[in-house]
Amino acid sequence: MLKRSATGTWLPAWVPESTVNVSILLLFCSMVQSATNGYDGSMMNGLNILPSYTNYFNLNAATTGLNTASIFIGGFWGPIFSGIMSDRLGRRPTLFWGAVITLIGILLQTAAQNIAMFVVARIVLGFGSAVSGIAGAVYLSETFSSRWRAWGVGLLNDFYYVGALLAAGITLGTGTWNTTWAWRAPSLFQGIFSILCIIILPFIPESPRWLVHEGYLDEARLAVAQTNANGDLSDPVVLVVYKEIIDTLKWEKEEGRTMSPKEIVKSPGARKRFLIGMSPGPFSCIAGNIIASYYLGAELDTAGITSNIQQLKANVVLNVWCLGCCLAGTHLVAKWGRRPTAILSQVLLIACLFIIGGLSKVYADNPTGASNAIVYGDVAVMFLFQGFYSIAWTPLLTLYPPEVMNYSIRANGYAATSFSLNALALLFVFIMPIGLTNIGWKMYMVNASWDIVILGLIWYYWVETKGKSVEEIDALFDGEKHSLVPDVELVRRGEVQIDDKALEVHIIGEVTTMKG
Repeated sequence: MLKRSATGTWLPAWVPESTVNVSILLLFCSMVQSATNGYDGSMMNGLNILPSYTNYFNLNAATTGLNTASIFIGGFWGPIFSGIMSDRLGRRPTLFWGAVITLIGILLQTAAQNIAMFVVARIVLGFGSAVSGIAGAVYLSETFSSRWRAWGVGLLNDFYYVGALLAAGITLGTGTWNTTWAWRAPSLFQGIFSILCIIILPFIPESPRWLVHEGYLDEARLAVAQTNANGDLSDPVVLVVYKEIIDTLKWEKEEGRTMSPKEIVKSPGARKRFLIGMSPGPFSCIAGNIIASYYLGAELDTAGITSNIQQLKANVVLNVWCLGCCLAGTHLVAKWGRRPTAILSQVLLIACLFIIGGLSKVYADNPTGASNAIVYGDVAVMFLFQGFYSIAWTPLLTLYPPEVMNYSIRANGYAATSFSLNALALLFVFIMPIGLTNIGWKMYMVNASWDIVILGLIWYYWVETKGKSVEEIDALFDGEKHSLVPDVELVRRGEVQIDDKALEVHIIGEVTTMKG
């Protein structure tokens, strides 16, 4: 059963009564960015292996890096606009326009006739996916109930491997074709996620935080009810969540907090939130996974596996493995916590990089005399590395930043996170093939060394956000929660009882004042 819901924007909504159904639709709509990017990384892995692609564009090391990394040029510019768009247009309309721009880029990429056209297409694609990705992460963090937020927002990025797995299978299937459709067909299929997003958008509510901030108070309460209590406006959890939202946003306005991008550096508290919240972007980017995410073929070459078909099969197996690991990691993030999971993952990554570097050196010193044990051991640790990366960084990349940042800096702060990620990715994706060509196994040792620094920063600076609503996280940075109602999860579990009627009267009075 669908119910027409006002959204405060030009994009209407007919929302299911069931909270479970709403949550499923939220997840599938917002998966567009991670699935598109996951598909892209795996697809480019496959295309960089295919002679029909490399010969068509007559690629060398530099142009291979340019073709592959150009998506991050668009991803570099997308965040400059996405935060402002999300705040002014609404979360859902920004998702819509991001998906449309992504589709345009995909069509241009499929029709590319030369390197210039291919690069421009990937810039457009990167811009669109950055816009929708930022809006999606912010939207999910603000709309999912706190009990499902870790899974809901974490799975947003876990779908990276759903897209990657589809791309790996498609490029494996088209790899034997002798026409340009061997690489054009995988490119065209990349648009399926953006189309899915556009189809689902009319059936999900707008972010209740955005609605309250824009003055759509009654619409916001309905959105809270739809995402927490099957549309029951008088449910105790709905009353507490709604009261937390209006109290916190009222406090931010009284404190003079604005939606300007300058707000992220305006005060010491905002700077602390921003620096901690943005850290997953650059940390995950330089952790070392870019080698296997975009240049698996070159990585397998260093281990002695040079057959195109064997490399494409390895690409499929790798994505199945990583999907399983990121799902397990999302469970750890939800049950164990964000910070402990990140520390565990980082320790395992450092160990793997040193082992890969050592095994690759043994093979490089004597390629003809290296035993099969060295070759397959190297590949096995490469796969372990990608799995260990997926445990923490895949869910945390979209989950942790919007949690840490408060409403006034959330969209622009997360946009800055994406900006830093794409800026570093643009650099690293471009230089990795050059580095692997020039210094080989030493790249792994260099990468492991800076991962040790990242581990220390996580250990010392990160805060734990497990089990808290985004308003309750304020207490970790401001020293207090800006609402007197009990914590949401305590009410949901029945550990704290509230006076429903008294709270309802208080809410009505506060809403009346805010409207006046």
